[in-house]
Amino acid sequence: MKMREPFSRHQRQLGRDMEEEVHGIVIVGGGICGLATALALHRKGIPSLVLEKSETLRTAGGSIGVHANGWCVLEQLGIAPELRETADVVTEFHDVWQQEQGNKSVVVPVRGELRWLKRKDLIETMAKNIPSGAIRFGCHITKIHPANPENHGAVLTTLDGSVIRAKALIGCDGSNSVVAKYLGLTPPRSFPRMLLRGFTRYPHGHPFGPHFLRLRCNGLFVGRSPMTDQLVSFFVAVWHPGADATKDPRAVRAFVLERLREQCSDEVVEMFRDLDPESLIVLTRIWYRPPWQVLLSGFRRGTATVAGDAMHVMGSYIGQGGSAALEDAVVLARCLSRAAATGGGGRRELREERIGAAMAAYVRERRLRVARLSLESFTMGMLWATKSLLTRLACLAIVALLGTNTLGHTHYDCGRL
Repeated sequence: MKMREPFSRHQRQLGRDMEEEVHGIVIVGGGICGLATALALHRKGIPSLVLEKSETLRTAGGSIGVHANGWCVLEQLGIAPELRETADVVTEFHDVWQQEQGNKSVVVPVRGELRWLKRKDLIETMAKNIPSGAIRFGCHITKIHPANPENHGAVLTTLDGSVIRAKALIGCDGSNSVVAKYLGLTPPRSFPRMLLRGFTRYPHGHPFGPHFLRLRCNGLFVGRSPMTDQLVSFFVAVWHPGADATKDPRAVRAFVLERLREQCSDEVVEMFRDLDPESLIVLTRIWYRPPWQVLLSGFRRGTATVAGDAMHVMGSYIGQGGSAALEDAVVLARCLSRAAATGGGGRRELREERIGAAMAAYVRERRLRVARLSLESFTMGMLWATKSLLTRLACLAIVALLGTNTLGHTHYDCGRL
């Protein structure tokens, strides 16, 4: 006799449905963009849930340069005064080109506010201003599918089999975004370069003043910026030395140190040699989404969208990845607030029929801005890397047209929250 199953398929499915969590806005990724978006929504009175796959806040990652456009956002989020206490202002760029016929240097004043923040300070400050319980750690999303044929909402499955239903889904989960894959976005590309960044401490004070050094050599790009009187942030970008050389962090450090000794001054060599080992971050590829993809891609599917690196990952050549992500957060929260209505207890709740239109408005508002930033970053990366005279001339023409050398992109104001 055929044994009868303890529960029918319908009953098992009903049981799973009963275990589903339902939330209004779910944000995948608890990095800079995800936390900024949650904080911006909170300031508008709209609750959200942040899903972070790591077990704790991801505070590693060195420093982040925040220009005037980023500080406009931090003011809107209400955390600018606190963060200003953690980092000194930078007043000048010192650009140096080391060439065979001699060095060329230019001093460019900083127009507007520029400070290098510890990523840890920025992340922790945003997190403590978000309501308790709004961040869920150890939640790794493995699958996303539409909640219904009309694409209203999304159903997320986690690594442990839990199911979360979201009326609105925002992917802030970086260049390898699971939400971007759900939207059908093309994977980002990468430059064959290696980037190292970290901190160096000067117990008796550093001698560099409030100046950001940008040093370009043959196949080498060094950036150095003061953060406080005793702390300096740096990055070194080099041509990729090959897969074998990047497997051992000690070999990478030795390789870069030798390159610096060959081409740079003693103070640059000493800065790298004396770095804080725990602060060193090594990126073996520099990821970017080409500007034409940013201009043409569909960044929305029903009531799901992306922000930050998941939308427009770009190289660090113009220092706008972090500030652009902060801008995304404010614009997205502002658009979603138009789809919310005040409910019981004064909480604002999303009206499902308006979410898609709100996200479409967000994408329209951000597309040209981030496409321009992506073009500037891509052009600067190509200008540094190419050996073709024709390509260099084309890049220089774009740089002149966009005003990249005058940092025109930093004077942007994304508006009030």
